[in-house]
Amino acid sequence: FDSLPPAHYKETMSTILVWIQQAETKVSMPQVAVAEYEIMEQRLRELKALQSSLQEQQKGLNYLNVTVEDMSRKAPAEVSQRYRSEIEVILSRWKKLPTQLVEHCQKLEELMTKLQRFQNDTKTLKKWMAEVDVFLKEEWPALGDSEALEKQLEQC
Repeated sequence: FDSLPPAHYKETMSTILVWIQQAETKVSMPQVAVAEYEIMEQRLRELKALQSSLQEQQKGLNYLNVTVEDMSRKAPAEVSQRYRSEIEVILSRWKKLPTQLVEHCQKLEELMTKLQRFQNDTKTLKKWMAEVDVFLKEEWPALGDSEALEKQLEQC
């Protein structure tokens, strides 16, 4: 009975596996071009929440590691190997997540900055175009009014 996992181990294992699956699903969502800043902000909040949740789940993973080590000392070699390989699969999946989360957050933040800059540039360009439109619709000065013509030439 010493080599059997405690009930808490099985619960924790199940919880961690479900969490990893959900996290992998969220992280593997295809990166689509989004032109709405609010949607990008929401995605960034989700990824940052996932990073926080990752840290919270670390306790459960630590518990699994310690329990596997403890059971491995007491269990026969083939049972011990099964526990170790089970935890190694989880650890390999677990180790990829923080890197992927950081990369996704950084890329999203970069894209948000570019989008913000683009939106600002577009706003400035539209304002300038409106001013040019007003200028072009203005009445042209009389041919004899050289001062008015010079001012208009400067504006052009």
